[in-house]
Amino acid sequence: MEIERKYLITHPPADYTAYPCHFIEQGYLSTEPVVRIRREDDSFYLTYKSKGLLEREEYNLPLTPESYEHLIKKADGHILTKKRYLIPMEGSDHLTIELDVFDGRFKGLLLAEVEFPEREEAENFIPPSWFGEDVTFSGEYQNSRLSQLP
Repeated sequence: MEIERKYLITHPPADYTAYPCHFIEQGYLSTEPVVRIRREDDSFYLTYKSKGLLEREEYNLPLTPESYEHLIKKADGHILTKKRYLIPMEGSDHLTIELDVFDGRFKGLLLAEVEFPEREEAENFIPPSWFGEDVTFSGEYQNSRLSQLP
């Protein structure tokens, strides 16, 4: 089960590039249900996500590089590229901020996600002061939706 909150970011911390980072490229074979293929550095995955905004089921299956290259050509819409910075949440021993800095078509878009072990913790979450608008429940900034924009 994936439980996460998502925020727009307009002013990231000045030192965010000092944190560990992953290169991500992903495309969508389907958006209802969500079936995504992703390259994260040198790892490749096929992911199924159920419907939902704050909480939804998620299953990840490994792919070979060859399978990924075959499937990415079949993706609908835009291929998303971004760098994901992993920033420890101040004051927490188990939460990490995933700061996505988009490139390509969505260059300039910054989104932060925080995943939680339990729904109650997500509902009571108080974001850091540098977080912008909470877009968790709008669905507008789900990557699957971004991939389908004209």
